[in-house]
Amino acid sequence: MAPRIAGSGTLPHFLEEPVDAYIVKSNPIKLRCQARPALQIFFKCNGEWVHQSQHMSQEHTDLGTGLKIREVMINVSRQQVEDFHGPEDYWCLCVAWSHLGTSKSRKATVRIAYLRKNFEQDPQGTEVPLNGMIVLHCRPPEGVPVAEVEWLKNEEPLSSEGVIDTRGDHNLIISEARLSDSGNYTCVASNIVAKRRSATATVVVYVDGSWGEWSEWSVCSSDCERQRSRECTAPEPKHGGRLCDGVALATDNCTGGLCTQSVENSSDVALYSGLAAGVVTVVLLIIAVTLYRRSQSEYGVDVIDSSALTGGFQSFSFKTSRQANPLLINSSMQPDLTVSRTYTSPMCFQDSIDKELMAERSLLDPLPDLKVKGQKIELPFIVSLGVAERAEYHVMSHPQTFPRGLAPDYRGVAVGTTLGRRDKNLFTPQVTLTSSRPLHKATAVFGHAGGRLVVPNTGISLLVPHGGIAEDTTWEMYMIINQEDSSTVSEEGTEIFLSPAVTYGPPGLDLSCPIAMTIAHCAEVAADDWTIRLKRQMQDNKWEEVMSVDEESTSCYCLLEAQRCHVLPKHPGRYALVGEPLSQEAAKRLRLAVFGSPDTSNSLGFTLRVYCVDDTPHAFQEVAVGERSRGGRLLEEPKMMLFRGNTFSLQVSIQDVPQLLWSIKPFTTCQEFSFSQVWASNQRPLQCAFSLERYSHSSSQLSCKISVRQVKGEEQILQVYTSVVENEKGVVPFFTQSDCTITSQTGSRAFKIPLSIRQRISATFDTANAKGKDWQLLAQKLHIDRNLCYFACQESPSSVILSLWEVQHQDSGDLDSLASALEEISKVQSPKTATLGCSREERDSEFTKLG
Repeated sequence: MAPRIAGSGTLPHFLEEPVDAYIVKSNPIKLRCQARPALQIFFKCNGEWVHQSQHMSQEHTDLGTGLKIREVMINVSRQQVEDFHGPEDYWCLCVAWSHLGTSKSRKATVRIAYLRKNFEQDPQGTEVPLNGMIVLHCRPPEGVPVAEVEWLKNEEPLSSEGVIDTRGDHNLIISEARLSDSGNYTCVASNIVAKRRSATATVVVYVDGSWGEWSEWSVCSSDCERQRSRECTAPEPKHGGRLCDGVALATDNCTGGLCTQSVENSSDVALYSGLAAGVVTVVLLIIAVTLYRRSQSEYGVDVIDSSALTGGFQSFSFKTSRQANPLLINSSMQPDLTVSRTYTSPMCFQDSIDKELMAERSLLDPLPDLKVKGQKIELPFIVSLGVAERAEYHVMSHPQTFPRGLAPDYRGVAVGTTLGRRDKNLFTPQVTLTSSRPLHKATAVFGHAGGRLVVPNTGISLLVPHGGIAEDTTWEMYMIINQEDSSTVSEEGTEIFLSPAVTYGPPGLDLSCPIAMTIAHCAEVAADDWTIRLKRQMQDNKWEEVMSVDEESTSCYCLLEAQRCHVLPKHPGRYALVGEPLSQEAAKRLRLAVFGSPDTSNSLGFTLRVYCVDDTPHAFQEVAVGERSRGGRLLEEPKMMLFRGNTFSLQVSIQDVPQLLWSIKPFTTCQEFSFSQVWASNQRPLQCAFSLERYSHSSSQLSCKISVRQVKGEEQILQVYTSVVENEKGVVPFFTQSDCTITSQTGSRAFKIPLSIRQRISATFDTANAKGKDWQLLAQKLHIDRNLCYFACQESPSSVILSLWEVQHQDSGDLDSLASALEEISKVQSPKTATLGCSREERDSEFTKLG
């Protein structure tokens, strides 16, 4: 800085210089300069003068010196920073003039603040012995400015108390673990933009048991033995620690001749005692067998099967001592290391013959206390329905059970797929692949009992409630999937398709209650950056808005979840979810996958194909079927990436190719998709290919990385490590879950809730009682409490709510959430007086318009 010169000729001296700043979201920042004396002050940013009209200035005189003080400010917007592409960060400085000359301020950098969502390293749960060392690693998400890290224990800020060391690398180290150090630990990273939480790590500090001193020997017993004991209490095992090795009771023969007569006198007593014990044991065994056979013959079954309640989920439970604990412990409590855990294994469209064996009467009567193998479900509220008996279910298992509607010739199996096995003895059909495209249509005939229609592996399904079709009437219903181009959705061009277009029919379908349709979508809905609408295609091929998913409506209902939307439409037709971004932060999910196959025209060649498609099952199904037809192999598990509406392109590059073993076609290492290609069109999968050639047949392995990144956005890395030799290749499965092949189920087997229970619940909640236990409370406890006016205008609001619960849980098949909701309702004491919606007459009128 130039020195101040005495007298009237003085160089400007800066009283305030611009400071480094961060732009948060879309809020502009102000840069400020103040100098004395100063005739003019102008900002220069990135080497270019800022236009005079963008300056805001004010001037006053220093009363002490009589010199003029000038202050100038400018705004810097997010767009200005994003548009700058220079070798360094966006920067600005001030230049001030006086009669003698000019002075320059320091440079101030302006950066866009952000904090990525995913931690580079999450802490991992661990188990350590008492006084051992606890080390929890944490690498926070990348961010500007760099995130600060704090640790939580059981959701409370961690107090060091002199024994905890949080190093500069953010790791948490406890050098000598105490029992009180057991708990749930979470790493929290935050900066001026956001706060992120890591996965929670469960720490268990255990104590191995150890013996103390032996007791003194006892006096000799009548059988000429003496004993001594010890306890495993020095210390006793805690939190799943090992039990003491060895015995707690030791026996030794007495020495000397004192016990000879005792043995003779006690021999007769021992003989008679043994005979008596044997007789009692035999009698008890006969009684037990008789009672067991009688109970089994009463039910006519021989195996307890929990699938009766869980709709095809095999449940088992076991107790564990000290193991790696993948389950999170309640944050407000210390870990319970002996808790009985239940694991469930999902099955694809499980046959429910087991459930039907105990239908109607069996499931209805014992509702107050449901018991299944390995678990117990309490439903005390159902006692108020007039059911008070208790029962235990015993259900016969079927080693070979086929889904209804499939004869042994497998005419119901979709082309190009196979039926998943449930038993090693099941026959697996040989199906010829006749088409390179997946089946995008499903049809089935439904009657009064209702059912479910599914387009396999697409995330698209349809639920027809029981009673929706009149008795003695059947309808052949269908679903068709079409992939639409976003250019057809609106004339303004601001909306894009977030799902495939789904058609259900037939057009003249007449139902007495709404069907429930599930559509998978690709919108990132965690933030409020979208306006998402359900639209229906009209006869002139134009798309008409049905409703916004956030709006209230009495003619349609939309329940938006993270990856799918459940819709209760009023009329058959073609529907789709479309989205209008509200800001450049709006994002859609992309699924990234890399496939590979040898080059058929070159024995040394190998081709990698990278796909970027909407993150919906249907879009990836298109890719998978196409790759199957060309012999492609999935080389890495597909990954999800957020693609934001910030107008920046998507770049795909190949990295770390072993240059001594492989060559790649020149000028193809980095390829690019324009923003509009990725954002506005979901009609075809985006694909780019990398052609590689090995120098020798001895090079049988290929390892490299595929980088997929949006400019000014997220990046994902696909790691490739594969054998290029046919007989050595290792294939990553196309689907992480078993492929679904069954397109429909009808009657009770299509529903998780047995019909008798569903009818009893509906009859109970459709009419409010003195305690306010009506359908509104049911909706609240099942977390379906938005747009209640729609339910109020239905003939049976509870039945519609249960249909939504069915489609929400069609994959899990778990009745626990319903049981928990009913149990909570049973505890409600105060009446709920609020009413919603229509009168009975209005409900009947609105109901008549449905269908």
